[in-house]
Amino acid sequence: MMKREIIKIDEDLCNGCGECIPGCHEGALQIIDGKARLVSEVLCDGLGACLGHCPTGAISIETREAEAFDEDKVAEHNFKKTAVFVPEPSLHQGGGCPGSAQRVIVRNPVTSHVNESNQSELRQWPVQMHLINPMAQYFQGADLLLAADCVAYSVGGFHSRFLKGKSLTIACPKLDSNTESYVEKLTALIDIAKINTITLMVMEVPCCSGLLSMIRSALARASRKVPVKQIMISLSGEIMTEEWV
Repeated sequence: MMKREIIKIDEDLCNGCGECIPGCHEGALQIIDGKARLVSEVLCDGLGACLGHCPTGAISIETREAEAFDEDKVAEHNFKKTAVFVPEPSLHQGGGCPGSAQRVIVRNPVTSHVNESNQSELRQWPVQMHLINPMAQYFQGADLLLAADCVAYSVGGFHSRFLKGKSLTIACPKLDSNTESYVEKLTALIDIAKINTITLMVMEVPCCSGLLSMIRSALARASRKVPVKQIMISLSGEIMTEEWV
């Protein structure tokens, strides 16, 4: 036990809406008996990413004696949750934000009257780095495409040329908060999901270099090594460089 910051839930204020659940990427929160509960102290990092999602202000951070946060326990816990995941037909699965609900997207073959370049190649949801679960089934053994937010708006044929056959996540190292969690997720993708490759797509602007730094930090922490290709896109939407790094 150690004295550290950890979340506190006021049961009188909690209405059981579940909005805090997607905000806790470690899976430390569950709705039990109609109330949000901290299921294990070792799963809570105390950063309070769930606070802003609570509409009643029932969640706060306190300093008290608690078990130490354990990243390995988080990875094990989330793996167990997703190992038997079966997508539901409904977007809203038992509370929480529908936009964070995991799902596999199955595509029908492109018919002759459909322009292949207009066909979406997205294979899963969600895609934003804060929302993805590295242990989700669609990341297992996948080729990962990590794209800066602006890339898909800048380069033509993003889906057919770059996304096809890959699992996607997007991020912005300049505007996103708590990007340290991105390194943790990338490490989990490498070591636990055992992704095959990483293709990084960035814009030529300096702030995009932060994504490559995150990948390198994750590779330094991971026990596995995976090949990384970086594709840099110009502000006019052209490929400037494409190289293994």
